[in-house]
Amino acid sequence: MAMPERAGHGRAGHDYDVIVCGAGLAGSAAAVLLARRGVRVALLERRSDPEAYKVLCTHSITACAHPVLDELGLIPALEKAGAVRNHARWHTRWGWIEPKAAPGGPELPYGYNIRRSTLDPMIRAHAAGTDGVDLLLGHRVTGVVAEGGRVRGVRVSAPGGERELRARLVVAADGHNSPVAAFAGVPTRQHENTRFGYLAHFRGLPLRDGAAHVWFGEPDMAYAFPNDDGVTVVAVMPDKKRLPEFRADLEGAFLASFRALPGAPDLAAAERISKIIGTLDHPLRSRKPVAEGVAFIGDAALTGDPLWGVGCGWALQSAQWLAEAVAPAAAGRGDLDKALASYARKHTRRLRPHQALAVDFAKARPFNPGERLIFSAAARDAAMARHMHLFGSRLIGPLRALSPWVMARAVLVNLRHRRGRAT
Repeated sequence: MAMPERAGHGRAGHDYDVIVCGAGLAGSAAAVLLARRGVRVALLERRSDPEAYKVLCTHSITACAHPVLDELGLIPALEKAGAVRNHARWHTRWGWIEPKAAPGGPELPYGYNIRRSTLDPMIRAHAAGTDGVDLLLGHRVTGVVAEGGRVRGVRVSAPGGERELRARLVVAADGHNSPVAAFAGVPTRQHENTRFGYLAHFRGLPLRDGAAHVWFGEPDMAYAFPNDDGVTVVAVMPDKKRLPEFRADLEGAFLASFRALPGAPDLAAAERISKIIGTLDHPLRSRKPVAEGVAFIGDAALTGDPLWGVGCGWALQSAQWLAEAVAPAAAGRGDLDKALASYARKHTRRLRPHQALAVDFAKARPFNPGERLIFSAAARDAAMARHMHLFGSRLIGPLRALSPWVMARAVLVNLRHRRGRAT
């Protein structure tokens, strides 16, 4: 699957216009979108196996990234592979929030649930087959080439030995730990997540309406996301106060936690086909989207709380925003620093407000008054449920989600509910 290496045929002394470090979801998408805009791209992947994939993931692409999938041309392949359109229902102490299309209205926006074992090789192969992209497997970044305080390329350990690659721009798509950020001296901001998480894959788990299920337990969280090939990803994310219980008996605590959920599907009716895997510590991390000669996308730029399932969607969106902003300049037809600043502004404007809410909610606190108002109304009113769907899909931001109009409607819905109960 590795393309022939053509280093040395770049422009103005560069081996490539752009070097993308990491051939996962964000990196592969960025490589495709840049190359289609006339940029010569080296897509580096430290692993040698073209079928490699990310294991610990929600395996869900939120609806906000549907336009990116469409631009990439991946939707027919996703549908053929059995990706599940990801509508969801959420349980709160006020009951189920079940978004449905308005009568006579358009279908609710959707993304896809698809296992990374299917998705990652698919998008990596798509990148490898794109003119202008050289996929270089088994290339591990061991340092950056810096001159005059600016990153000019990377040093890599490759199958043929150590080598140096130069480009106008280095793109870090290398995950939340981002070796590129460490080598370039780019600081990381970190926030504690006071929940931990475990997940497992089940085949044949019966889910009402085939929809994803999410439980907001205040503070414990859980979900069941249907995926391709009849496989459902089941996850629990409890408060860290429950760590001793899980350390004493991981399988028993995992299964008991899920079975205790209101309206939980019957795990005994399904076949567990994976180990129970997870992490005891998953902090929320962020970096400035750009530095001198470097851009960050995906988890390398912003690592969200996995309970929201937004990482894959944000990976694709950030790849698209970067390609739109920098492609001409990266190919030598504009001011690269201005282009990078434009990308950074968009990334910050679109994602940081969501991250601020996630950082606060990661404290495993109870719902605040505004959340209680919105969630209770969404469980009682179809329009409010659709509004929650738009926010959960990250199609609207916190300002629109909590606008005065929305809050006023939520108050009215709850007043009507109380009057109805009183009569």
